[in-house]
Amino acid sequence: MSKLVRKALTLVLFLGVSGSVLAGGADQARAMLETMASAMSQLNYQGTFVYVRDGVVETMRITHVQDGNGVRERLYSVSGPHREVIRDRDGVRCIFKDSSKLQEHLVVADNYFPDLPASLFDDKASGYKLETGGEARIAGQTARRVSITPEDDYRYGYDFWLQEDTGLLLKWVLLDANHKPLAKLMFTDFAIGDKVDLSELVSDSPSEDFIELIAAAKVKGAKLDSTPRWQPKKLPPGFQLTSHSTEHGKQGSVEHSVYSDGLAAVSVYVEQHGLEVEFMSSENQLGTNNAYSRQQGDLQITVIGEVPAITVKSIANEMALSVASN
Repeated sequence: MSKLVRKALTLVLFLGVSGSVLAGGADQARAMLETMASAMSQLNYQGTFVYVRDGVVETMRITHVQDGNGVRERLYSVSGPHREVIRDRDGVRCIFKDSSKLQEHLVVADNYFPDLPASLFDDKASGYKLETGGEARIAGQTARRVSITPEDDYRYGYDFWLQEDTGLLLKWVLLDANHKPLAKLMFTDFAIGDKVDLSELVSDSPSEDFIELIAAAKVKGAKLDSTPRWQPKKLPPGFQLTSHSTEHGKQGSVEHSVYSDGLAAVSVYVEQHGLEVEFMSSENQLGTNNAYSRQQGDLQITVIGEVPAITVKSIANEMALSVASN
């Protein structure tokens, strides 16, 4: 046997053994994700991360501390337009030099660090398959992979890489049905515990530059204060209504409803126009978000969310059936 063949066989054997040792089932994955959820809120950590989405690369820095003063967090841009968010017991304040308008429902950090629903930790069907995988070195730390794979075509999947000792999230990748990366985040340097520099919680920007951000409750905890007039006759498995509001203006009323499976969410807008207004159906994609609009009678139905195109189109068509039957 040649040395080359021997090396090749040794490598195959090593990879096979490593894969079998590191692979784990749903119970182990749930336990790791529960640890991650606790660690991200309760532990002190600090680092610089790179966020890639829609072909745009952002470099951000975060400091998160929980102590006798409660939870304090500062997130700011290292490159590009100045953006900064500060969270503490006084609320959430932010600076967005590249944004002319802030929406009330904007929750900044959620785009960077996904919050996991309780349904993922339940033994019952959540719409996702959970499993653990291999190891990697990220920001000088040993990390273990946890995969969240959708069981249908109505949602995206995730690969999470968790710091081995604490469970802190060091990297995540958003994946489509073909396992193609749509967005990703990865720390390039990372500090934990007493290595965190508390001075970085203090902003260099004048207090008058900050805007108070009134963030709506997150999808999983949103309170349903009213019932929509129009609802889809059928929803993708696992999705349910989590919030609803109606706005009245000169042009008529607009209903806004949010449907979620706990991890993925879509917004549904139903806007009333006159019958003389003709509106063509349209499909649009912006990075990881898909949108679909169609007309039903004098109503314009628009569905948008960070979900596959089939999801928004399905919900919009089911909304149209609901309108037609009434």
